[in-house]
Amino acid sequence: MENPLTKLVPQLFGEYPKSFIKLVENISLSPDQNSDEVTAILWKAYEFGDRCHNGQKRLSGQPYFSHCIAVANTLASWKMDTTTIMAGLLHDTIEDTETTLNEITDIFGDDLGNLVDGLTKISEITYSSRKEKQAGNFMKMLLSVAQDMRVIIIKFADRIHNMETIRHMPQIKRHRIAIETRDIYVPLAHRLGMSSVKSQLEDLVFSVLNPSGYKEIESKIKSSERQRHKFINKVIKPVEEELNKYEIFPLVYGRAKSYASIYGKMMNRNKAFNEIYDLYAIRIIVEKIENCYLALGIVHNIYLPVQDRFKDFIATPKSNGYQSVHTTVVGPNGQKIEIQIRTKDMEETAEIGVAAHWMYKESQSTGIDKNVKWLRELLEILQNESTDPKEFMDLLKIDLYNEEIFVFTPVGDLVQLPINATPVDFAFQVHTQVGMHCMGAKINHAVVPLNTKLQNGDMVEIITSKKQMPSYGWQKFIVTTKARNLVNRHLKKTHDDESIKLGIEILTKTLRRMKLTDDINEFKKSYNRFGYADTNSLLKAIGTGVLTVRDMFKKIRPKEEIEDKNEVNDLSSGFFDFTRNKSKDIVLDGIDNLLINFGKCCNPIPGDELIGFVTRGRGVTVHRSACKSLPLLNHESDRLVPVDWNVKSSDQFNVLLKVVGLDYKGWLKDMSECISKQNVNIASVDIKVNDSIAEANFIVQVNNNRQLDRLMQKMTKLKYIDYVERIGR
Repeated sequence: MENPLTKLVPQLFGEYPKSFIKLVENISLSPDQNSDEVTAILWKAYEFGDRCHNGQKRLSGQPYFSHCIAVANTLASWKMDTTTIMAGLLHDTIEDTETTLNEITDIFGDDLGNLVDGLTKISEITYSSRKEKQAGNFMKMLLSVAQDMRVIIIKFADRIHNMETIRHMPQIKRHRIAIETRDIYVPLAHRLGMSSVKSQLEDLVFSVLNPSGYKEIESKIKSSERQRHKFINKVIKPVEEELNKYEIFPLVYGRAKSYASIYGKMMNRNKAFNEIYDLYAIRIIVEKIENCYLALGIVHNIYLPVQDRFKDFIATPKSNGYQSVHTTVVGPNGQKIEIQIRTKDMEETAEIGVAAHWMYKESQSTGIDKNVKWLRELLEILQNESTDPKEFMDLLKIDLYNEEIFVFTPVGDLVQLPINATPVDFAFQVHTQVGMHCMGAKINHAVVPLNTKLQNGDMVEIITSKKQMPSYGWQKFIVTTKARNLVNRHLKKTHDDESIKLGIEILTKTLRRMKLTDDINEFKKSYNRFGYADTNSLLKAIGTGVLTVRDMFKKIRPKEEIEDKNEVNDLSSGFFDFTRNKSKDIVLDGIDNLLINFGKCCNPIPGDELIGFVTRGRGVTVHRSACKSLPLLNHESDRLVPVDWNVKSSDQFNVLLKVVGLDYKGWLKDMSECISKQNVNIASVDIKVNDSIAEANFIVQVNNNRQLDRLMQKMTKLKYIDYVERIGR
């Protein structure tokens, strides 16, 4: 039993707790650091954290501070600096004890205080759901990462130990934490190049979510361990002997893949355990880059390389900084085996990723490394554009899971993109304005549609036009977080601008009929009385049908009567001139001849699912149920009513289609014939051609949405068509 006095004056007694001594032994000191000074400052944090967590227990029954010590030890094994290790010891003090951020900062300084604050979950904000709270916490953490990359490294160490001890938690909580780890932390570790962390977390998640599968793989790996080592030694020996002839003395070893990875391959390929050839990889670690390629030549001279299984990540590093040469060869007995060749520095980066870039010493920068470009862009979106936590999490997941391809600009610059990326994604990666005005593309000097999927090694050239702006059609094929966020933001702004324009039109015309034209400014400035932040928000509400001018009048002029003889006419005329306004088309609970306004924002046609919004004194406004402008506020939900169509199968309805593609001789003829073959009439067509890109607006007459869907599918399949988009959403 440890002497309790040692906690007070270990310097006098020369007795530190065993756990503290072990931690000190794990720390990697730089040449300019004094061992006694590091020990003293580390003890200060250790003793403070132990005192703050005194009396607290984990579900396992262990003292809570044992978790903090485990986190600190993991950070020490990654060769992190003293401040980071101290933050590991104190990472839960603000969240789980009475300790404040000011106390941490006053005692240990701003650097450590900022780290602990970045790791503290959000508690002051009330969220509508657990998922939204989770997203908010993750957003806060990533914003802290923008200032100091060490935040995420500490978080990984924290998550590893929590997963290692997760068996003591209730089953439902175990499952939830494992899912979160699988969906966020595993791919994030992958993108940050922390392969050892990724493998650890993958296997821990696997053991929680599929314990029987985990035990099965574990048993088979252990039973074949002796045979596996024998085979690896057989492969390695001739390679080592040949390298030694060139006075190259590498570190050569074999490493088994993670259990989760092996199980995934068995499931995806529908193969038995003994049929998976890449259960392990052989690594050759050399001193210099030139020796990597010499070793590669020797390996290929001894063993037959497998075509299309060679990757040079030294010449073209991954976005997370990973570098290595990968090759698959046919080894003894005809068995395929993967060989990875890299330098010692590359090996360290491959194992602990970003942590290897931040062998933090007190004088070094703690900002985001230039090698993690994707993370910088993600944080830029978070800081400047995205405010919705749930939306950000969706964008994050898209970005985390994507593997990479490499393409080139016309001048030879290398651009990294996710698999399935298109010229539009490439354009946004080059520059935001290039993406915003992208109207066409050339791949390897040949003009292609914008939805073309890029391949490794493609040379991409973007055709731009100042008149071109993002469209809804782009949402169907863009994949990068940056492109998706910017396109969505533009489309939302465009939609909002249209709603504001319609709102001012409705307000102006309605007040004119009420003979209150001179009072329009009074109505515009009344936004705060209706719970809106500014005039534009008020006009947007009017334009989308959430608020009516009649409702405004009753609140602003409660004692006056409404003078409005023509309540409905011209309410939103001119927004879509081709849309109908016929009450006989709609029934409500078997009642027809209703006072009906069709939503100009979505232009519904038979077959679309409908919902009606009861306006005060203006009848029912009918929208598509998926309409983005549909008033769905909780306090308005009682005004939503089910409605249905009352039309004949022969009735025709006008729909506006936007078609974009490459121009060629006979383009309009092919489009017209395609439409005609579907027994659809063209009421109007407007076509413009700019730099070989044709953009046409067709007003077609259809009976229902099934006919429209068939038509759009046929049009999309035509040669050189980028996309076909229904206007009115």
